[in-house]
Amino acid sequence: MKTIGLIGGMSWESTAEYYRLLNELTRDRLGGLHSSRCVLYSVDFAEIERLQTQGRWDEAGAILAEAAKALEAAGADLLLMCTNTMHKVADQVSAAVGRPLLHLADTTADAVHAKGLRRVGLLGTAFTMEQDFYRGRLAGRGLDVLVPDAAGRRTVHRVIYEELCLGIVNEASRNSYASVINDLVAAGAEGIILGCTEIELLIRPEDSPVPIFPTTRLHAEAAVTLALTPPH
Repeated sequence: MKTIGLIGGMSWESTAEYYRLLNELTRDRLGGLHSSRCVLYSVDFAEIERLQTQGRWDEAGAILAEAAKALEAAGADLLLMCTNTMHKVADQVSAAVGRPLLHLADTTADAVHAKGLRRVGLLGTAFTMEQDFYRGRLAGRGLDVLVPDAAGRRTVHRVIYEELCLGIVNEASRNSYASVINDLVAAGAEGIILGCTEIELLIRPEDSPVPIFPTTRLHAEAAVTLALTPPH
């Protein structure tokens, strides 16, 4: 098995999910006592969040690029950024290393296509929903991406940073998200992308009338598949 390098801590709540999923998926595929061969570099999210808010993306990207270099030095054969939002700096991080970075939006787009869908609703941080780095990547893969209205985006963003990143799972917030999802479905969404790694802590398949695409799980599944693929 190749070694998977994780750039995590954004937030550590979702990074813990990555670690659990990678090990469960490896055990399920290989059986017995097998677990995932991986290394983790966990950053201080408070520092990253401050740079996000101030629009200092290049500085945040530099921090993650250093993390990627450390993982490469530690023996990682492929890299994951355990965060949707920070894929805004994916090119900067990828350019710093000689190992492949498995892009979260690509693994998500592949899953949507596999279901035969094209028009999807996107939930995530305000950065992910409003900026082009993620939506544009999905659109470039042939998807039609819908986002909530301004009030919906505020609600989704607030719950991520004020609750989910702190490990708070609130039933009222689940209901608020379900309302946002229903609005997206009414606007024509055939599926819903949970485009923030923490949202899977809150939203379950039964909370949506259409298929959901849990990006953390999809990313982990793609990473394990790649890690277990023999070299050509």
